[in-house]
Amino acid sequence: MIRISTIFIAICMVLVAASLGLVLYSVAGISGTESAIVALTALTFLILYNAVSMRLRDRSDVGGQIADLSRGTADLARQVAEFGRRLAAIEGRVASANSTNSDRIQSVVGEINELGGLVRQLAATVSVHEDLLAPGAPAPVAKLEPEALIEFAAMPEDRPLAPPPLPAAPKSTLAAVVQAPPGGRNQTQMLATLRNAIDENRIDIFLQPMVTLPQRKVRFYEAVTRLRDERDQLIAAEEFISIAEASGLIGRIDNMVMLRCVQVLRRLMVRNKDVGVFCNVAASTLGNSTTFAQCLDFLEANRALAPSLVLEFKQSTFRSLGPAETENLAALAQRGFRFSIDHVTDLRIEPRELADRGVRFIKVPASLLLDPRQASTSDIHPSDLSDLLGRFGIDLIAERIEGERSVIDLLDYDVRFGQGFLFAPPRPLRPEGASATGGTSPTQAQDTQGSNGSGTSSGATSTASPPQRITGNAALARRV
Repeated sequence: MIRISTIFIAICMVLVAASLGLVLYSVAGISGTESAIVALTALTFLILYNAVSMRLRDRSDVGGQIADLSRGTADLARQVAEFGRRLAAIEGRVASANSTNSDRIQSVVGEINELGGLVRQLAATVSVHEDLLAPGAPAPVAKLEPEALIEFAAMPEDRPLAPPPLPAAPKSTLAAVVQAPPGGRNQTQMLATLRNAIDENRIDIFLQPMVTLPQRKVRFYEAVTRLRDERDQLIAAEEFISIAEASGLIGRIDNMVMLRCVQVLRRLMVRNKDVGVFCNVAASTLGNSTTFAQCLDFLEANRALAPSLVLEFKQSTFRSLGPAETENLAALAQRGFRFSIDHVTDLRIEPRELADRGVRFIKVPASLLLDPRQASTSDIHPSDLSDLLGRFGIDLIAERIEGERSVIDLLDYDVRFGQGFLFAPPRPLRPEGASATGGTSPTQAQDTQGSNGSGTSSGATSTASPPQRITGNAALARRV
């Protein structure tokens, strides 16, 4: 097509030049030679004009094609980048799935190993019991493990009056067996009660509110652990936590605690998205790799609740963190969980270090904040502590507040949150559908405020009422 048009244009130019020469020769009377020269000159100019116009037209066409090619190349580059991003995301998901599966496999292997150890321990204990109950049996020569010693001490009262002497046990175990906890129960009775309570799911939680000052509006709840014995009598946490840690049961308690705290928090957030729950975690749980792996898997599954679920540790726990505990704490912080420190015994606090580890709350007894001797023993005056912690994103909570006078003094210290019997004691969870009114049993009224160990929350029981304003002693008549 291009060749035919070119030939046609050439023929036209020749005809135009010949016509011009012919007109000059016949009309103007110019000689044939001069007319031919003029015709050739005109033909030359026509050829040059056609060549230049074609060159300009080709240049514009080439420029358009180059621009189209550039746009196509840019689109191709964007598509390649998009495919690369999707491929990277798929590889990340595959790597994450492999890591999760590996962690779960390790957790299952740890549980199987722990179960095998418990079975071997149970077999040794049964063997020792049979030897001791056999008439005229000699004293056992094999060395008893601490768990076997505790199980033997918990035998019924129909055992022989004069059993053969037990082998020597470590001093720490003997001291734990001899020492009797408060409440009139010895070590073995409390251990048996604790195990039965765990097996029969008789570990309950009470909720104690934390209110804003001076508005006294409920902002958080602390889950306080209570244990019910066979007669449904409540046992405070400070009576069994040390025994649970010594016997290795604290991990099971903390797992139950976290489960119930999450269940209660979900129900609380149906009414108010701004509410939070403080859940106590024992130091031994943080340092036990098997128990912590179970807790971490559960918290990972409930990662969406991380902004509202605050894990609480003792001040002594943070001061004695080892490499394993530090790594486990960092794993929780990476998943968005915040920490709180309670059982504060002094005001020697490093807020920058605590903030870097994920601490966002510090609970200090009101008596410690208002003690004038703290100004001379600590690096900062108690009245400036709230402002110092606030610079690093840490909120100060004054706990164990029991009088209005303490509230007035704490307001001068710019304390934003308060907790104590003045606002409300720990209250049991109300069953779903129960009325909001109701008295408080004497046992509940005598519950102590500062609960250590594992805060728990029960999914079988109902949650506390939504945040509201609590004024004076009127909170004592209100169920949580």
